[in-house]
Amino acid sequence: MRQVLAGVGLLLALCDAAIADQGMEDSRRRWSESPHGPMLERILPPGVEAAQLPSPDSPGARLTTRYCVQCHNLPSPAMHHAEKWPGIVDRMVLRMRGRGNMGKLMSEMMAGVKAPGEFEARALLAYLKRNAQQRLDAKAYPELGQPAGEAFRIACRQCHTLPDPKRHSASEWPAVVTRMQRNMEWMNRVVGTRPVQGEPQLRVEEINAFLARYARKAD
Repeated sequence: MRQVLAGVGLLLALCDAAIADQGMEDSRRRWSESPHGPMLERILPPGVEAAQLPSPDSPGARLTTRYCVQCHNLPSPAMHHAEKWPGIVDRMVLRMRGRGNMGKLMSEMMAGVKAPGEFEARALLAYLKRNAQQRLDAKAYPELGQPAGEAFRIACRQCHTLPDPKRHSASEWPAVVTRMQRNMEWMNRVVGTRPVQGEPQLRVEEINAFLARYARKAD
């Protein structure tokens, strides 16, 4: 019986992944046909896959892959801290219902988009809050006001709330920073690859050094 249940669980997970992939495919097709597609596609960088979400088989993760990819690439719950997600979810649900902040244009952009019901919206919000980024305690990191910490602060807060350095080990952070740098380039954020007079320059080696000093100790 246990093996049967495990098999059913695996089958459901595969079906959910297929539905998520199909949803993303449908969204990209809609973006390609819509005059507003280029704007929608550029809202969030690609990179987060459904299987990489926290508890990917949970109802909250399934709701995230079902609804969020209709308008942009899949977001990570760690993009924001828990206190910020309610306002964002309220705003996104209104937009999916065609009642966002751009009047008739919003209705046109959301043509064909499905919106979650009240129960689903609450479940989605609960999932995002539960897996949100932990607020960084600035008092625990006095170097935030110094050059190395400042590089980390300027870079990361361009796109999301500051992550706690203890979220990853020292060996894990360089790959994360590299991925974030690619995302910043994709979103036309400051990456420090081409110095521009008056623009803050992000020194990746300083960011990695700062994170390594405060990183989570390897298990």
